[in-house]
Amino acid sequence: MSAPTLAVFKLASCDGCQLTLLDCEDELLGLASQVEIAHFLEASSAVRPGPYDVALVEGSVTTPADAERVRRIRAESRSFVAIGACATAGGIQALRNFADVEEFRRTVYARPDYIDTLATSTPVSAHVTVDFELRGCPVDRGQLLEVLTAYLAGRKPDIPNHSVCFACKRRGTVCVTVAHGTPCLGPVTHAGCGAICPAYGRGCYGCFGPSGTANLHALIPLLRRDGLDRRAVERLLRTFNAPAFEEELRP
Repeated sequence: MSAPTLAVFKLASCDGCQLTLLDCEDELLGLASQVEIAHFLEASSAVRPGPYDVALVEGSVTTPADAERVRRIRAESRSFVAIGACATAGGIQALRNFADVEEFRRTVYARPDYIDTLATSTPVSAHVTVDFELRGCPVDRGQLLEVLTAYLAGRKPDIPNHSVCFACKRRGTVCVTVAHGTPCLGPVTHAGCGAICPAYGRGCYGCFGPSGTANLHALIPLLRRDGLDRRAVERLLRTFNAPAFEEELRP
């Protein structure tokens, strides 16, 4: 039997999630011996056409060409996994969703007529069916390997959907909000980073997006208590996963 095929694609992004896969080092060597890497331009110029058993897609849809390309990738892929904040929530570039993109284009570019862009930056799930979304900016290498091996083995990935607060408790980190009044998005943010920021005395800033149990309506009064006005709360939430909490922010 031929080896299953893996393809890795990039849309609008910084390449950080693809680099996480390359940073797997020893694990990647073992993985490469079990699969055929059919498309991964970050690692090799060798490309073979689909169909693919598993496709990883990094980046958000920001141009008409992106939208068409992601539909083509979906059609050629048995399992389609969106990786990272850009692919799952639109990324930092989704800050454009709250502004006038035409004004940006006129201000930044000498020939704005050369720029073919959409008014919004959207997750790939807004355009095609996604089999799994792996959050993070960038994604966690352990979770990425779990998702890859799960789909290659034909099982469901074992990725927890709880909040960063669980990770803080597991590593014995004192709650920065309770102990110091530090604004923190840990209660509403998806676990996966290992609760690094609270471990070093700063609040979580939500790079893994909303958890499955996110209750922003309960958290916002605490953020206001700890000194953030409405505009500061918006700025805190509109970062790596810019549009993720937008519905809860509406008056």
